[in-house]
Amino acid sequence: MAESSDPTADDRDEATGPEGTAEPSALRKATPGAEPADDPDDESADDTPAADSQYSPALIATAVALPIVLIVGVLVAAFLILRAPVEREPLALGPVPAPAADGPACAALLPALPADLGDYTKSTLAEPAPPATRAWQLPEGGEPIVLRCGLDRPLEFNRASPLQEVDGVKWFQVRDETAKTGTWFAVDRETYIALTVPDGSGTAAVQTVSDTITATLPAQPINPGEL
Repeated sequence: MAESSDPTADDRDEATGPEGTAEPSALRKATPGAEPADDPDDESADDTPAADSQYSPALIATAVALPIVLIVGVLVAAFLILRAPVEREPLALGPVPAPAADGPACAALLPALPADLGDYTKSTLAEPAPPATRAWQLPEGGEPIVLRCGLDRPLEFNRASPLQEVDGVKWFQVRDETAKTGTWFAVDRETYIALTVPDGSGTAAVQTVSDTITATLPAQPINPGEL
Protein backbone atom coordinates (compact mmCIF):
# COMPACT_ATOMS: atom_id res chain seq x y z
CA MET A 1 0.00 0.00 0.00
CA ALA A 2 1.48 3.43 -0.97
CA GLU A 3 2.68 5.89 1.73
CA SER A 4 0.61 9.01 2.36
CA SER A 5 2.05 12.37 1.24
CA ASP A 6 0.72 14.14 4.33
CA PRO A 7 3.43 15.14 6.75
CA THR A 8 3.60 13.31 9.91
CA ALA A 9 2.82 14.84 13.23
CA ASP A 10 6.51 15.07 14.00
CA ASP A 11 7.10 17.04 10.80
CA ARG A 12 4.29 19.44 11.62
CA ASP A 13 5.58 20.00 15.14
CA GLU A 14 9.01 20.85 13.82
CA ALA A 15 7.63 23.38 11.39
CA THR A 16 5.32 25.21 13.74
CA GLY A 17 7.30 25.03 16.94
CA PRO A 18 6.12 24.11 20.35
CA GLU A 19 3.52 26.92 20.59
CA GLY A 20 2.19 26.69 17.10
CA THR A 21 3.97 29.85 16.05
CA ALA A 22 5.39 30.68 12.67
CA GLU A 23 8.73 29.39 11.65
CA PRO A 24 11.84 31.27 12.84
CA SER A 25 12.68 34.55 11.09
CA ALA A 26 15.90 33.05 9.88
CA LEU A 27 13.92 30.59 7.84
CA ARG A 28 11.36 33.09 6.51
CA LYS A 29 11.88 34.68 3.18
CA ALA A 30 11.92 38.46 2.97
CA THR A 31 8.82 39.90 1.50
CA PRO A 32 9.62 41.89 -1.64
CA GLY A 33 9.17 45.67 -1.11
CA ALA A 34 8.88 45.46 2.69
CA GLU A 35 10.86 47.85 4.88
CA PRO A 36 13.34 46.10 7.13
CA ALA A 37 12.56 46.41 10.83
CA ASP A 38 14.81 48.60 12.95
CA ASP A 39 17.29 46.67 14.95
CA PRO A 40 17.72 48.21 18.42
CA ASP A 41 21.16 46.65 18.65
CA ASP A 42 22.33 48.21 15.38
CA GLU A 43 24.96 50.83 16.36
CA SER A 44 24.84 52.31 12.88
CA ALA A 45 21.34 53.69 13.51
CA ASP A 46 21.13 57.48 13.41
CA ASP A 47 20.71 58.66 17.01
CA THR A 48 21.31 62.44 16.27
CA PRO A 49 18.68 64.58 18.07
CA ALA A 50 16.20 66.42 15.96
CA ALA A 51 17.40 69.77 14.62
CA ASP A 52 14.70 71.74 16.39
CA SER A 53 15.85 70.39 19.80
CA GLN A 54 19.34 71.91 19.46
CA TYR A 55 20.44 75.48 20.45
CA SER A 56 22.34 77.34 17.77
CA PRO A 57 25.83 78.67 18.70
CA ALA A 58 24.66 82.23 18.04
CA LEU A 59 21.79 81.88 20.49
CA ILE A 60 24.07 80.45 23.17
CA ALA A 61 26.62 83.25 22.66
CA THR A 62 23.88 85.87 22.96
CA ALA A 63 22.53 84.32 26.15
CA VAL A 64 26.01 84.36 27.69
CA ALA A 65 26.99 87.85 26.52
CA LEU A 66 23.78 89.69 27.44
CA PRO A 67 24.20 89.49 31.26
CA ILE A 68 27.84 90.57 30.92
CA VAL A 69 26.85 93.59 28.83
CA LEU A 70 24.20 94.55 31.38
CA ILE A 71 26.67 94.28 34.29
CA VAL A 72 29.27 96.36 32.45
CA GLY A 73 26.64 98.97 31.65
CA VAL A 74 25.61 99.24 35.30
CA LEU A 75 29.25 99.59 36.42
CA VAL A 76 29.98 102.28 33.81
CA ALA A 77 26.85 104.23 34.82
CA ALA A 78 27.81 104.04 38.50
CA PHE A 79 31.35 105.22 37.69
CA LEU A 80 30.04 108.21 35.72
CA ILE A 81 27.67 109.16 38.52
CA LEU A 82 30.51 109.07 41.05
CA ARG A 83 32.72 111.14 38.79
CA ALA A 84 30.08 113.73 38.06
CA PRO A 85 30.71 117.07 39.78
CA VAL A 86 28.65 117.71 42.88
CA GLU A 87 26.47 120.82 42.79
CA ARG A 88 27.51 122.82 45.87
CA GLU A 89 25.29 125.20 47.71
CA PRO A 90 26.40 128.87 47.72
CA LEU A 91 28.82 129.51 50.58
CA ALA A 92 27.68 131.99 53.24
CA LEU A 93 30.46 134.12 54.77
CA GLY A 94 30.09 136.72 57.46
CA PRO A 95 31.44 140.25 57.00
CA VAL A 96 34.66 141.51 58.60
CA PRO A 97 36.02 145.08 58.68
CA ALA A 98 37.73 145.75 55.34
CA PRO A 99 38.15 149.52 54.87
CA ALA A 100 40.35 149.14 51.77
CA ALA A 101 38.20 146.46 50.04
CA ASP A 102 37.26 148.94 47.32
CA GLY A 103 40.83 150.19 46.85
CA PRO A 104 43.10 149.71 43.84
CA ALA A 105 45.12 146.89 45.43
CA CYS A 106 42.11 144.60 45.85
CA ALA A 107 40.74 145.62 42.45
CA ALA A 108 43.99 144.38 40.89
CA LEU A 109 44.38 141.24 43.01
CA LEU A 110 40.96 139.61 42.91
CA PRO A 111 40.66 139.18 39.10
CA ALA A 112 44.16 137.63 39.06
CA LEU A 113 43.33 134.90 41.58
CA PRO A 114 43.14 131.37 40.09
CA ALA A 115 39.94 129.34 39.86
CA ASP A 116 41.62 126.37 41.55
CA LEU A 117 43.88 126.06 44.55
CA GLY A 118 45.16 122.50 44.39
CA ASP A 119 42.08 120.27 44.79
CA TYR A 120 39.94 123.24 45.86
CA THR A 121 37.71 124.94 43.29
CA LYS A 122 36.16 128.40 43.34
CA SER A 123 32.94 128.66 45.36
CA THR A 124 29.87 130.77 44.71
CA LEU A 125 29.24 133.14 47.62
CA ALA A 126 25.75 133.60 49.01
CA GLU A 127 24.40 137.13 48.88
CA PRO A 128 25.11 139.53 50.41
CA ALA A 129 28.73 138.52 49.85
CA PRO A 130 31.47 140.37 51.74
CA PRO A 131 33.42 142.77 49.50
CA ALA A 132 36.82 141.76 48.10
CA THR A 133 36.38 138.14 49.20
CA ARG A 134 37.00 134.84 47.40
CA ALA A 135 36.53 131.25 48.57
CA TRP A 136 37.40 127.76 47.35
CA GLN A 137 36.10 124.36 48.41
CA LEU A 138 36.66 120.70 47.66
CA PRO A 139 34.27 119.27 45.02
CA GLU A 140 32.16 117.63 47.74
CA GLY A 141 32.11 120.79 49.86
CA GLY A 142 33.47 121.04 53.39
CA GLU A 143 35.56 123.72 55.08
CA PRO A 144 36.59 126.42 52.60
CA ILE A 145 39.77 128.31 51.88
CA VAL A 146 38.87 132.01 52.17
CA LEU A 147 40.76 135.08 50.96
CA ARG A 148 39.83 138.57 52.16
CA CYS A 149 41.48 141.71 50.85
CA GLY A 150 41.58 145.28 52.22
CA LEU A 151 41.67 144.42 55.93
CA ASP A 152 42.97 146.41 58.86
CA ARG A 153 46.29 145.44 60.40
CA PRO A 154 45.72 142.35 62.60
CA LEU A 155 45.83 143.13 66.32
CA GLU A 156 48.29 140.28 66.96
CA PHE A 157 50.85 141.64 64.50
CA ASN A 158 53.61 143.52 66.28
CA ARG A 159 57.37 143.96 66.16
CA ALA A 160 57.93 140.64 67.91
CA SER A 161 55.69 138.64 65.60
CA PRO A 162 57.43 135.84 63.67
CA LEU A 163 57.09 136.09 59.89
CA GLN A 164 57.36 133.53 57.15
CA GLU A 165 58.33 134.42 53.61
CA VAL A 166 56.75 132.39 50.82
CA ASP A 167 57.62 133.18 47.20
CA GLY A 168 58.50 136.79 48.00
CA VAL A 169 55.55 137.53 50.32
CA LYS A 170 55.95 138.04 54.09
CA TRP A 171 53.17 136.28 56.02
CA PHE A 172 52.11 136.43 59.64
CA GLN A 173 50.05 133.46 60.82
CA VAL A 174 47.29 133.36 63.45
CA ARG A 175 46.07 129.94 64.59
CA ASP A 176 42.49 129.04 65.54
CA GLU A 177 42.68 125.76 67.42
CA THR A 178 38.92 125.57 67.86
CA ALA A 179 38.15 125.86 64.15
CA LYS A 180 41.33 123.96 63.19
CA THR A 181 42.38 126.66 60.75
CA GLY A 182 45.31 128.96 60.19
CA THR A 183 44.86 132.52 58.89
CA TRP A 184 47.85 133.90 57.01
CA PHE A 185 48.17 137.69 56.74
CA ALA A 186 50.26 139.20 53.94
CA VAL A 187 51.84 142.17 55.75
CA ASP A 188 54.17 143.69 53.17
CA ARG A 189 51.73 145.04 50.56
CA GLU A 190 49.68 148.19 50.12
CA THR A 191 46.82 146.58 52.08
CA TYR A 192 46.48 143.56 54.35
CA ILE A 193 45.36 140.30 52.77
CA ALA A 194 44.15 137.36 54.84
CA LEU A 195 44.09 133.75 53.64
CA THR A 196 42.28 131.31 55.98
CA VAL A 197 43.25 127.69 55.34
CA PRO A 198 41.73 124.61 57.05
CA ASP A 199 44.13 122.14 58.62
CA GLY A 200 45.10 119.27 56.35
CA SER A 201 44.63 121.19 53.11
CA GLY A 202 48.33 121.38 52.33
CA THR A 203 50.53 124.31 51.32
CA ALA A 204 49.39 124.75 47.72
CA ALA A 205 46.97 127.57 48.59
CA VAL A 206 49.59 129.74 50.32
CA GLN A 207 52.12 129.16 47.55
CA THR A 208 49.70 129.90 44.72
CA VAL A 209 48.30 133.03 46.34
CA SER A 210 51.85 134.19 47.13
CA ASP A 211 52.74 133.90 43.45
CA THR A 212 49.63 135.90 42.49
CA ILE A 213 50.34 138.63 45.05
CA THR A 214 53.98 138.90 43.94
CA ALA A 215 52.91 139.21 40.30
CA THR A 216 50.16 141.74 41.01
CA LEU A 217 51.08 143.98 43.96
CA PRO A 218 54.48 145.57 44.65
CA ALA A 219 56.11 144.87 48.02
CA GLN A 220 56.22 147.59 50.65
CA PRO A 221 57.96 147.93 54.04
CA ILE A 222 56.14 146.21 56.88
CA ASN A 223 54.41 148.31 59.54
CA PRO A 224 53.90 146.19 62.69
CA GLY A 225 52.16 147.39 65.80
CA GLU A 226 53.86 148.34 69.03
CA LEU A 227 54.60 145.73 71.69
